[in-house]
Amino acid sequence: QVQLVESGGGLVQPGGSLRLSCAASGSIFSINAMGWYRQAPGKERELVATITSGGGTKYADSVKGRFTISRDNAKNTVYLQMNSLKPEDTAVYQCYALVARARGYRPEEYWGQGTQVTVSS
Repeated sequence: QVQLVESGGGLVQPGGSLRLSCAASGSIFSINAMGWYRQAPGKERELVATITSGGGTKYADSVKGRFTISRDNAKNTVYLQMNSLKPEDTAVYQCYALVARARGYRPEEYWGQGTQVTVSS
């Protein structure tokens, strides 16, 4: 089994910063892509950012230039540094990872429990 545990959410004023972390543990042979989705009340879930095992990144247009995704492969952890936060960034942020549990196994998708980010004065 694989578990993803997130941390770092909370309440921040507009213009502020937060750093989210998501650590994967359990039966892990390799992790391909890792990333973050978010869902605000009444809105569809949207992809925020992804990062491959080689460090390639992709961002939603709405967060480009403000958010930075990174990962520590030795720790099986992905980070999301969020700067210049806006009220419209308020959402539940959920991490995911594509994990191969053993050599030759097809990677499967695993999800964290989600962490609330609220941007408000």
